[in-house]
Amino acid sequence: MSSDYAKALGARLRAIRTQQGLSLHGVEHKSRGRWKAVVIGSYERGDRAVTVQKLAELAEFYGIPVAELIPGDARHAASEPPARLVLDLERLSSLPNDAAGPLARYAATIQAQRGDYNGRVLSIRNDDLRTLAVIYDQSPSSVADRFIEWGVLNADARGVTETDVPSEQGGADRGRFEERRVPTG
Repeated sequence: MSSDYAKALGARLRAIRTQQGLSLHGVEHKSRGRWKAVVIGSYERGDRAVTVQKLAELAEFYGIPVAELIPGDARHAASEPPARLVLDLERLSSLPNDAAGPLARYAATIQAQRGDYNGRVLSIRNDDLRTLAVIYDQSPSSVADRFIEWGVLNADARGVTETDVPSEQGGADRGRFEERRVPTG
């Protein structure tokens, strides 16, 4: 395990432990001695290699998915980078509120959470697009197409597919909803 990776993994372990309000000795106490404070500390400093088995056991102890312990970039290293999704906030503000209101409120919420008030554009994540699909009662690809038509979402968003959102019908019936168009002129 490279030193940089071990330190990044250790930082994730420390972050999870502190989020749960546990000290190193608190982990030892809560685990009834299963996890020694000195061992957890050495994992967190990156001084000691963590096996996959131990990492899985730690994830179970902390009550989180194993993927949450993997340092940021390593979680997605084998997958294609997601398309960059950018909302044009200036264009959004010019659309009728009856159709674009939910998107405008959602964008305002993201801006408030991030403290990002540049007012021109806002980057969103694929998860945000899936949430907006639920709000608009459409599939992610349909809602992306709608936002692209409105001129508020960049064309890269067309890469979002029906399979990105699991549904009880396996996605087969998603997207069969009434299309409401917003005038673009």
